[in-house]
Amino acid sequence: MLLPKRVKYRKTQRGRMKGKATRGAAINFGDYGLKAMEPGWITQRQIEAARVALTRLMKREGKVWIRIFPTKPVTKKPAETRMGSGKGVPEFWVAVVKPGTVMFELGGVTRTTAAEALKLAARKLPIKTRMVSRPTLGLIQ
Repeated sequence: MLLPKRVKYRKTQRGRMKGKATRGAAINFGDYGLKAMEPGWITQRQIEAARVALTRLMKREGKVWIRIFPTKPVTKKPAETRMGSGKGVPEFWVAVVKPGTVMFELGGVTRTTAAEALKLAARKLPIKTRMVSRPTLGLIQ
């Protein structure tokens, strides 16, 4: 599972997800990418499930880049606990994703393999996504 080695603060506030992504919105490494179309939290388990789906369908050919990392802790209080007595302990980690963020990139595979693999990975994620390609390929953007 992905999680940071160290964080400045053990518990963070929930925050807001407004606006579109300006950073991480272009394909930098591979030829094809999976772009987020709506904001959301992607958990470490969802990232791992998508990665496993991608690599399994690609049969170890090509390369996968994961462009998001879960850096935000999400806290939960135990079940049947009364109100008050502080904030709960961190339960899991999430990556905050804005619309336009390229989450996964693929390289070294054909367009049909990439489309099939990214479609399978998109099913593991809780947000709407879309496949994009490098502008030099001239396919989809």
